[in-house]
Amino acid sequence: METITLGKNGPTVTPLCIGTWAWGDKLFWNYGNGYGSEQLQEAFTAALEAGVTFFDTAEVYGLGLSEELLGQFVKQVKQPVQIATKFGPLPWRFSGQSVSDAITDSLKRLQLERVELYQVHWPFTFLLSQETLMNTLADEVKRGRIAAVGVSNYSASQMRQAHQILAARGVPLAVNQVRYSLLSRQIETEGIVATARELDVTILAYSPLAQGLLTGKYSAESAEVPTGARSIDPRFKKEGLQKIAPVISLLRSLGEKYDRTPAQVALNWLIAQGNVIPIAGVKTAQQVRQNAGALGWRLNDEEVQELEKVSRPWK
Repeated sequence: METITLGKNGPTVTPLCIGTWAWGDKLFWNYGNGYGSEQLQEAFTAALEAGVTFFDTAEVYGLGLSEELLGQFVKQVKQPVQIATKFGPLPWRFSGQSVSDAITDSLKRLQLERVELYQVHWPFTFLLSQETLMNTLADEVKRGRIAAVGVSNYSASQMRQAHQILAARGVPLAVNQVRYSLLSRQIETEGIVATARELDVTILAYSPLAQGLLTGKYSAESAEVPTGARSIDPRFKKEGLQKIAPVISLLRSLGEKYDRTPAQVALNWLIAQGNVIPIAGVKTAQQVRQNAGALGWRLNDEEVQELEKVSRPWK
């Protein structure tokens, strides 16, 4: 399994990350209805069997349950696992101590002494300044409780500011976790990708399959209808699905060439961008094995360009 270094000199991780938003989340993902801890344990095991050992969670996922489940699963294996989690800058958190307390709570739920990556979930920090936030995170790196610092949903200028504050403390900004897929390419036109390259920041791409749109499972002709919040998403209506048909068609034809699914081709396209790690959310072992099929092969430059061209309307 090839590996990627997060940022300039951060931890070394697998080129695919397993997303755990659905682990314990009842609000959006209906945890407990059709899947539970048993299925998630199987998904965790399947990931390790496929050689994928990088997991992304957050304190707000399942109100802490995602971290707890992940902590329980990690405790049962001897294999090294890399964990990334996130801090939510909530209105009542306005001191450096509140950041340190949140790390303490996350580590407790994860049953770990340190995490490979600790990210700020969103840039709006209410009364907590970026200076206080980043300096506290730099302190925590020195203290050894987090190996690397990341941000999430930060614009190019916000990322540059965070990078600058951390650099003054001798700590690199390792990642920016943002929405990125063939159907969400705005981070390219907004300068986030270029700034990340310039600053040596790795992009963690969430929603890499556009919440299932890039799997080929949904089409204007198919009777397949998504459940939950996606059922009211206009992208899943007939008109939205007709619009993405050329992208799905190309993913299918490239998939036939490599004996891969459209989803595996879509994930491979992201990996081919260089210094980009897709975060594939999973609930079952089957989904893990599906996503892991994006590894171990590579689209050629011409094919990467073809997909770039057909998905330009989403830049």
